[in-house]
Amino acid sequence: MIENETTKTICSRRSVRKYKNDPISEEIVLTMLECAHLAPSGLNNQPWRFIVVNGSNENNSSNQEIGMQLSELTHYSEIVSSAPLLIAVFLDTASSYHREKDLMAIGASIQNILLAAHSLGLGAVWLGEILKNKDEVSKILEAPDSFELAALIAIGYPDENSSGKAVRKPLDEIVFRK
Repeated sequence: MIENETTKTICSRRSVRKYKNDPISEEIVLTMLECAHLAPSGLNNQPWRFIVVNGSNENNSSNQEIGMQLSELTHYSEIVSSAPLLIAVFLDTASSYHREKDLMAIGASIQNILLAAHSLGLGAVWLGEILKNKDEVSKILEAPDSFELAALIAIGYPDENSSGKAVRKPLDEIVFRK
């Protein structure tokens, strides 16, 4: 593999599920959101919407309470309740032109957040299991009716060693050539 800054970031990123309680600056949050919104989307419709719950900002107690409420809606409650930053990612159905394509674009925006977080020294994990309670999540976050939950991302400074290499299938099991 050709190594450069981008490929090193992609290859070294891991899902992080334990976080220090250190605050995350608004500048870092905005950097990750800017990276997310630069993801490609069909017709450049940018169907993603984000609701940010930063437990380390000035509304700390209110946002921590929101984090606790969200944690009760998932099997991964400890991850959600301990993350200083949560980003709920939504499909804006009002701006959607093709559901499947728009969800793929949202996946690209989520990956941009994960890579940006890693490159900024943060750890993050993409949580989908909470989708089973997407209506309750939307209610807690007071999301508009046109927003449909696509994922929740937990982010914080890592409090675990995530440097181990993830086990991946060999390329010859997943790549077919003609």
